[in-house]
Amino acid sequence: MKPTLKEKFRIQSYFDSVKPDLERVDKKMTQQVKAFDPNISGYVEYAVEHSGKRIRPALVLLTARASGSCKEGHLDLAVILELVHLATLVHDDILDNAGIRRGMPTMRAKWGSEISVLLGDCLFAHALKLCTRFDDLHIARMISAASNEVCTGEIIQTQRRFDLQISMDEYLKTIRMKTGALFRVSTELSAYLNGLRDEDLEAFSDFGDQLGTAYQIYDDCLDLLGEEQQIGKTLGTDLVKGKLTLPVLHMLRQLSGEEREKVSENLLQGESGDHFEIVNRVHESGGFSFAVRKAKELLAQADKSLESVESKKEVDVLRNITKAFGAHLGTLG
Repeated sequence: MKPTLKEKFRIQSYFDSVKPDLERVDKKMTQQVKAFDPNISGYVEYAVEHSGKRIRPALVLLTARASGSCKEGHLDLAVILELVHLATLVHDDILDNAGIRRGMPTMRAKWGSEISVLLGDCLFAHALKLCTRFDDLHIARMISAASNEVCTGEIIQTQRRFDLQISMDEYLKTIRMKTGALFRVSTELSAYLNGLRDEDLEAFSDFGDQLGTAYQIYDDCLDLLGEEQQIGKTLGTDLVKGKLTLPVLHMLRQLSGEEREKVSENLLQGESGDHFEIVNRVHESGGFSFAVRKAKELLAQADKSLESVESKKEVDVLRNITKAFGAHLGTLG
């Protein structure tokens, strides 16, 4: 029987201390809709209203309070990074032919791929335009570099679809780029805006990087184990599109001979493959347990990175997220 995970980790439950500021970010996001041409503002409004959990803005705000105080610049940073993230979601749903996100039709499902591609481009461009509001060019450079890193990671992942020779290190490098980059810049730049010393900036940077990478491993497991009604988005796209994630890579390493050939052929069939059989193989080989252990290692590193930072309530919140997330991961393995 296929193992399932019906309940997703509710990271939003840790955002209460910055809820008022998150509401301000939401208002700023809504205001940005008016900055677009009236002919496309309806698309932008739909995308913004259904963009989701606000994890990156929350990390910006929590880090702001953990490293000093939350200023107007932190709110602007949160908006910019959420727009970049939103652009990647629009493009991801096109690549994956996804029909549902946050329990609602995706942009692709509602208006087609052509409009969605262009809208994603427009959101990226608008986010980078907003970067010019900061007098400090370092901020714009870091956001631009992180955006480039995310797109590069997505290209590499697309290049390596159905590549049975991809290594676990290559997989981890790719997800650090496509997911870890925006988590990392959320925490590092937030601390930078408060003028922290270099060693503390490195600590917050490492925290974001490790948390983001662990979160992507978890999301990859959800794609295999989750149930769409509970998770609220189209699942099972990784196997259809030939994305070989950590649990699957581990499973392949455990097989040899005819058994490996049979499973490899199944994987290469993509949409027409027997996904039920593949998921069961992953489970039997310990693939999910392996992925959980790796994600927990990353979360432990994230937690440790903040040990040297002066203890404040929001530092504890950030560290508690890693601990609770790690405990929840135990339900996967």
